Amino acid sequence: MTGIKKGDKKIITAWSFYDWANSVYPLVITSAIFPIFYENVTKEDLGGVVAMFGRTFGSSEIYSYAISLSFLLIAFVSPALSGIADYAGKKKRFMQFFCYLGALSCASLYFFDTANIALGLLSVVFASIGFNGSLVFYNAFLPEIAEPKDQDKVSAKGFAMGYIGSAILLILNLVMLKVFDINVRWCFVTVALWWIAFAQIPFFILPNNVFGHKPSGNLIFKGFKELFQVFKEIRTFPRLKRFLSSFFVYSMGVQTIMLMAVLFAKKEIIGLKDSDLIVSILLIQFVGVAGAYAFSKLSSMIGNIKAIGTALFIWIAICVGTYLFVYTPLHFYIVAGSVGLVMGGIQSLSRSTYSKLLPDETEDHASYFSFLDVSEKIGIVIGTFFFGYIEGFTGSMRSSILALIAYFIVGFILLLTIPKSTHVK
Repeated sequence: MTGIKKGDKKIITAWSFYDWANSVYPLVITSAIFPIFYENVTKEDLGGVVAMFGRTFGSSEIYSYAISLSFLLIAFVSPALSGIADYAGKKKRFMQFFCYLGALSCASLYFFDTANIALGLLSVVFASIGFNGSLVFYNAFLPEIAEPKDQDKVSAKGFAMGYIGSAILLILNLVMLKVFDINVRWCFVTVALWWIAFAQIPFFILPNNVFGHKPSGNLIFKGFKELFQVFKEIRTFPRLKRFLSSFFVYSMGVQTIMLMAVLFAKKEIIGLKDSDLIVSILLIQFVGVAGAYAFSKLSSMIGNIKAIGTALFIWIAICVGTYLFVYTPLHFYIVAGSVGLVMGGIQSLSRSTYSKLLPDETEDHASYFSFLDVSEKIGIVIGTFFFGYIEGFTGSMRSSILALIAYFIVGFILLLTIPKSTHVK
């Protein structure tokens, strides 16, 4: 391997700064400020009802469909691009492209207008594609910068950096809004600037062609050939295949909660103010830092698979409790703290566990991680679609929680089917 020395602290820190850079998108755009802005403007201007494609939708329902579309598109595009990136040795170039696409799309939300809501939702779609597309190539660096024994800790460091960095920008945004009375739309621009600026650290330090590949011929054909070869290899590794199946199902629940929690709180929690909602989101961020490291420690004690199973059991309890008992801001704060504990833990461990399960001799890390990404994205498409569909069918978002409970239960059962091994416990 050229260009990267495993365990180099400078490289690991530079890599983790991409979490610091891009985590402002899921916090400010998908969790905190934009969903509140979207729900307020669509309620004020459109009465909470969006007319599109010859029929009417609830504003949160059409938003969930837009998010589903973005994940469906990236699920189709990223595997092909990852094959090309592996063959040509251009992981960092693709990571940069999606980074800039996502950041500039966030900036374009400054012009969001309910008079042309389809165009505004298109910015939402492209921002999501940019964020999630860049993660495929970012995550693929993990097995190249850290030894298997250190990957839980390094993955946790990345997520912790992301939670801290995004919380700092959110606090700055709140100061802009509350102290200086700046238009909320400028918050979307700050996300773009923060994302691009701090991404330059990993872009400067991480090498572009780790294995010194010298591509020739038709890159698209060779990229698909590379991808197909990885697909055949995955089928020969039962533990990797079983883990992907479990991850596919339980990520439906995890990612849907991340994407739809704020809209749920706006509609279902009695007396919850926007300021209370943002405080609860900040609580999730700071507890998430501790959660990422706590589950990393837990995995070193009982193994990755059992640690993920513990997180899934907690997720089930959270969803059941929310469905039955959470109606007030105090209850929501308790749930937010619990979510923060397991959110960072399960995301961090999922990334590092998959990395540990990869064959030692492979150089096709982007292609392998694209299959993890596709599992997650297709899961999110199903999760967000049915979350919106169940709301539209029943008239209540609370009913959609029942689907989340089912995802976590099935994911837990599938996790139990992974064959035991001394390599990854």
